[in-house]
Amino acid sequence: MRRTVARLLRGLGLLRYDMLAREQPTHPDPASLPAGELVVVRDGEHLKWACMRCPGGCGAEIKLSLNPVRRPRWTVTQDWFGRPSVTPSVHRKEGCGCHFWIRCGQVEWCRGGHPGGDGVPATPRGPVPPAQTDRRLWPFLSENRASRTP
Repeated sequence: MRRTVARLLRGLGLLRYDMLAREQPTHPDPASLPAGELVVVRDGEHLKWACMRCPGGCGAEIKLSLNPVRRPRWTVTQDWFGRPSVTPSVHRKEGCGCHFWIRCGQVEWCRGGHPGGDGVPATPRGPVPPAQTDRRLWPFLSENRASRTP
C-alpha cells in the first residue's frame, strides 16, 4: 500500500526517489532484480543483505552486507514510503567504478563517482536523518518556513 502511495505521489510530482526498498527472506534472482529497487534480505529479526542494480548504467548486481559483525558492512533505513537510505556510501572498485550515496531513495553521486565523468557535484557527507520526508510534501516544516519569503 505504501509503495502504491509513493508511486502515485511521484507521478503527481510531490515525491522524489530513484529507488524503493522491499524485504524478502531469500536473495533475489539476479535476472529478475529490477533497476530502481533495493531488496533487503531478512531472516527473522536479522537483516542480512541489501541487493540492487548498479545505478550507474552498467546494471551489475550489487550486494551489500548488513551483518553487524562483518566488514565491510552497511546499514539500511527506510522512511514511511519505503525510500531507502544506505550508509556508508557505496563504492564499486571494479566495473564502472561508481561511488554514490543513497539518501531518501535518491542516488547522490560523489565527486568523480559517476561513470559519466566529473561533471557531477560532490554530495554532502554525514549521517542521514532517519525517515526524512520530502520537503515539498510537508511545507509546514520549520526548515521550509524559514526559507520562504512573506
